[in-house]
Amino acid sequence: MRFLKDALLVLISLVVSVVVAEGVVRYIDGYPILLTPLGEPMGLASVKKDSVDKVPRAAGVERAWFFDDPAPLPNKRAVPEDWERLYRFVEANPVGGMWFRPSDAFKVWNTSFSGDPCRHWFLRHAPGQLFLYDAPDRQPRPPYRFLPDVTIPSGLTTNQIGWRGPPIENPRPERTVRIVFVGSSTVVEAHHLPNSWPEYVGHWMNVWSRAKGLGIRFEVLNAGRESIISSDIAAVVRTEVLPLRPDLVIYHEGGNQFRPASIVEKVPDVPVTRPSNAQEPAAVKWLKQAARYSALIGRVQAAFAMAGATAGSNSGAEWPKPDYKVVWPQGLDEMNPDLDFASLPVNLNLIQRDLDTIRADLGTVGADMAITSFFWMVKDGMVVDPVRHRFIIEQLNAANWPYRYRDLERLANFQNRLLAKYAKTHGIAFLDLVGNTPFDPDLFIDAVHTSYAGTRIRGWAAFNLLVPLVEKKLADKAWPRPWPAGASTALPTFSPRLTKLDCKP
Repeated sequence: MRFLKDALLVLISLVVSVVVAEGVVRYIDGYPILLTPLGEPMGLASVKKDSVDKVPRAAGVERAWFFDDPAPLPNKRAVPEDWERLYRFVEANPVGGMWFRPSDAFKVWNTSFSGDPCRHWFLRHAPGQLFLYDAPDRQPRPPYRFLPDVTIPSGLTTNQIGWRGPPIENPRPERTVRIVFVGSSTVVEAHHLPNSWPEYVGHWMNVWSRAKGLGIRFEVLNAGRESIISSDIAAVVRTEVLPLRPDLVIYHEGGNQFRPASIVEKVPDVPVTRPSNAQEPAAVKWLKQAARYSALIGRVQAAFAMAGATAGSNSGAEWPKPDYKVVWPQGLDEMNPDLDFASLPVNLNLIQRDLDTIRADLGTVGADMAITSFFWMVKDGMVVDPVRHRFIIEQLNAANWPYRYRDLERLANFQNRLLAKYAKTHGIAFLDLVGNTPFDPDLFIDAVHTSYAGTRIRGWAAFNLLVPLVEKKLADKAWPRPWPAGASTALPTFSPRLTKLDCKP
């Protein structure tokens, strides 16, 4: 009997120890304590303390503000059950080569873009229905808007015009500075995150304003949406941003038109070749599955992966790539690019034309413009954790096959140099997020999209870069601005309609 009691005591002690250890590891790694499966790391615990100190702080900014969170969205709603079912159905039944994603079912597609959805290359894969709207200008850009005044199953909560974030008051209240971020997925951010980095910027701007006793409110809005390019962003500005008469519009994009083939003489016609690895033992496969439910097991799995790493995908190093010849455009100065050069790499001619359009349109409402640098998590010779950073590895090597890290890095740096020169040439602000953010793969989910920690750090960097700009505008009495007499106060709302589809194969 004594033996059984002792054994039971030992067993209980082991179970309690494991549970406590699981909780501790979840906290350290930034996972919700009770969530199963784990999902992505969340919470302040996922942010390395030294990351905060690697971001330069503007004068008067206190480090403690970084740890302060925005208030929960007042317009967050319960997700209808039928929407949850639809989302899970699309998730479980991918079609069209994964082109049509679950969140696409809750976008409102521009009929000038969609045409007959059943003839559209990816909308034809919609699950028997689509939300559609008629653009007032009958133009195909932007291709879609988010449903207004909803919370969709992906976690995104929208305001009355379909932007991520809280409701908008129009005209903007007195002594309010209105800032709008425009861009793609790296602006709207992952839908499940409680806040995007523009939302953090807005929160900290108001913390700063209160600390200085300015009596000024900062309203920072997020007009971003995934999968769009510079021409779509220009249309968003023209049709959705201008009616809000912002004080400042910040452009952040640099991934969706990034085409390395623009400097390659002949792209090798070689399929994606993953490094050869020995067949994983059954125990390792079991660990991978179990790690979805246990942060503690995830640590064990990571240790196994690192211990058994060989050259190739398991090592976290760049995959072997076929050889190709880089042909830099003749006469183009890489360090000091000519903005008017006829054949700039990675679509920078088109991007500049769209930036010109945005600047001109903003000028009609007296709004300022700023551009940011764009962060690619890539560096020649970079080696990352094969488990934690597996999506970085996949994006750089599979999605950008067969381009070498050094060429991706070269083009990313060139793109940022050109954007900086464009800003200087046209007298607009340039916010160097890349130069003020730590180069740390733990801040990224893949090569361009940030983790929860990265989202917060990017917002902190942007906030600190904005403070001097805002201080100058306030000192010059340029901001805040009164709403012009007689100017329309109508919000750029729209009318979604649910359309049933029966697209035959």
